[in-house]
Amino acid sequence: MSTQNEPATLAASPAERSDISRRGWIDRFAPEPWRPILKLARLDRPIGTWLLLWPCWWSVAMASAAAGELPALELLVLFAVGAVAMRGAGCTYNDIVDREIDARVARTVERPIAAGILSPGQGWALILTLCVFGLAVLLSFNKAAIYVGLASLVLVFFYPYMKRITYWPQAWLGLTFNWGALVGWTSVTGALEWPALLLYAGGIFWTLGYDTIYAHQDKDDDALVGVKSAALRLGAATRPALVGFFLAALTLWTVAGAWAGLHPAFLIGLGGVAIHFGWQLMTSDFDDPADCLTKFKSNRFVGWLLFIGLLLAGALG
Repeated sequence: MSTQNEPATLAASPAERSDISRRGWIDRFAPEPWRPILKLARLDRPIGTWLLLWPCWWSVAMASAAAGELPALELLVLFAVGAVAMRGAGCTYNDIVDREIDARVARTVERPIAAGILSPGQGWALILTLCVFGLAVLLSFNKAAIYVGLASLVLVFFYPYMKRITYWPQAWLGLTFNWGALVGWTSVTGALEWPALLLYAGGIFWTLGYDTIYAHQDKDDDALVGVKSAALRLGAATRPALVGFFLAALTLWTVAGAWAGLHPAFLIGLGGVAIHFGWQLMTSDFDDPADCLTKFKSNRFVGWLLFIGLLLAGALG
């Protein structure tokens, strides 16, 4: 294993594969000393925030629709603020733990800590700051939601280590990134119930799908570095595995909506999600990193489609 300052062993040049944009809003508008900090918090790449936020918004909308109501705007805003803060904190923690691995992977070699631009100590300071915002959001919820939210920290802590011990770190990411489905429902109802658990389980399979596609970007570098991923485990079987993941997600979300007694308009959103999943399955090129990234980012539309269906169910229920 190389150290942070040793040359990276890369399967593609950093200029071609880096996930750090040199033309985004941070480089154009932010003061230069703040740029590495903002990039460390991933404020230039909102897709991860969307993917963390959607299970929260879905569950708030589903719990509200079960009562024949639209979700409270205040709750949606609070979860949005929390998602930005906790996604930034989680990514920073991940970058601290993975700094030696990141320095050897083309897509991540220019990340601020891996590149030596920021120190791990500065990363911890950012984590503490962001967690203060996240805690302020969490404490605004009812007691049950607070306890459920705090339980997610165990998953967050262990996530960066999963790629070292299992070919299924994407499954652990699913457990972690969809936890908001449990917090969102509980913040509305004050109790954890079966529709939330089914929504959460469906989200885990959704994450298995989109993050396996994402992992195909790094499969050559991961093989060189010696870390594991579902992309390496599945290989040529990726597409049929994705069929199973996406079908499981759709099934569990359908059962969640039925269990919650939602208006059938909910199925309009699910139908849109099914079409989108079909497009991903038919058109993904797992040997083209740019296409894998495009398909991964497209999952924000999955979020919108399901959310719109839940809003319709609440409005018509």
